Amino acid sequence: MLTYVLDPASRTPLYEQLYRFIRQDISSGVLKGGERLPSNRQLAQHLEVSRITVETAYAQLLAEGYLTSAPRKGYFVQESLAVPPHKPILPRPAPDKPAGQRFLFDFKTNIVDTDCFPFSTWARLSRAVLTDYANRLLLESAPQGEAELREAIRAYLLSFRGIEVSTEQIVVGAGSEYLLHLLIQLLGRERVYALENPGYRKLYQIFEANGAAVRPIALDGKGLRADLLGDASAVYLTPSHHFPTGVVMPVPRRMQLLQWAAEQPGRYLIEDDYDSEFRYSSRPMPALKELDRQERVIYLNTFAKSLAPSLRIGYMVLPAPLLSAYRDRFSLYSASVPAFEQHTLARFMESGAFERHISRSRNVYKGRLEALLTALRESPLAPLTEIHGSEAGLHILMRVKNGLREEDLVRRAAAKGVRVYGLSAYYAPGSRPEKATLILGYAGIDSDRFQEAVALLCEAWL
Repeated sequence: MLTYVLDPASRTPLYEQLYRFIRQDISSGVLKGGERLPSNRQLAQHLEVSRITVETAYAQLLAEGYLTSAPRKGYFVQESLAVPPHKPILPRPAPDKPAGQRFLFDFKTNIVDTDCFPFSTWARLSRAVLTDYANRLLLESAPQGEAELREAIRAYLLSFRGIEVSTEQIVVGAGSEYLLHLLIQLLGRERVYALENPGYRKLYQIFEANGAAVRPIALDGKGLRADLLGDASAVYLTPSHHFPTGVVMPVPRRMQLLQWAAEQPGRYLIEDDYDSEFRYSSRPMPALKELDRQERVIYLNTFAKSLAPSLRIGYMVLPAPLLSAYRDRFSLYSASVPAFEQHTLARFMESGAFERHISRSRNVYKGRLEALLTALRESPLAPLTEIHGSEAGLHILMRVKNGLREEDLVRRAAAKGVRVYGLSAYYAPGSRPEKATLILGYAGIDSDRFQEAVALLCEAWL
């Protein structure tokens, strides 16, 4: 149905306004040659004008040759006036990334084993949610996240990480990157943010895209050095298992950072606890948030490693002093995670299925880690390599002492069909590791294939 906004207060009569609108649509190709127009009665009712107004406009268009008519059939756009549809000039689409080399083995870190995912349990809980919540799933979700999921997260943090918070402090969002965007707005772009060096390179891009100044801070064997923070007033760090070096920050260093944060108003530590579920050789270290007595730690975590990256569900725990400011500024934002996924995840956690899944996954990944370490120990590479960071997480660091540069190690491995990643890529510009070091993620490779992968690395490097 043709829809035009006619102005009764205009000096131009309504029929002439309608005539001009239709003529413009014919000339521009919006109305195509041969297309049938609504009847006088239909269009008059739709536009809430008199039939005489529509009849007069149609008559003028008919007289000028824009329309034709047929008895008992109606009015049609003149066939000879067919105009090719206008195609807007758009930027060229971004070229697809080239397929590039296909690798027999890829030691990437941003992957989980999808075979571990409990599809049958998730499907059963999803059906239950659809039945129990029905139309409620179509309503707007709470801005901070559904109450059931926030309560499940609160209970999990208390039992697994020893972190005692209220559900009101928990904000659910579409992954840590989205939540980090909110945090930068909440804390302010004008402050200086300290980031670990080396660290997750995408973090630098996120902070810089938000107009925030960043300071790369060097690490030692105990993690980020508090004595180098300088003019920073917020620190983003991964104390439980540093990415990518695997360093676990000891309690004294954590207390030193907490003391630094408490020395001046407005200082905060942003703790990313991204893979704390996966420890193999020692008891879990206390989270920085657990040690926080001055409300200076913002806790971040996601279900990307523990379940699947594609779920895009993360959460943060805000210190009480930031809650009112967050609600004042962001309560108007709609929830970024659909209610259906939130309720399903809440059921998954409440039923104990999440803890069982973590336990099974931990055993699978521990087996893969042991298979990789065994393959390396029993290979000719053993005397030429040092392994670090095998106590936790889903990747290890391997220093290679065969005289080759890091980039040569990566290139030669690729020539044999094995993709490995250099630690240098995770350093801020102007710095790099002293020794050739590689990052090997093992979550996506079956245990019985590591012997073959290591054999290919031997061919490449020896």
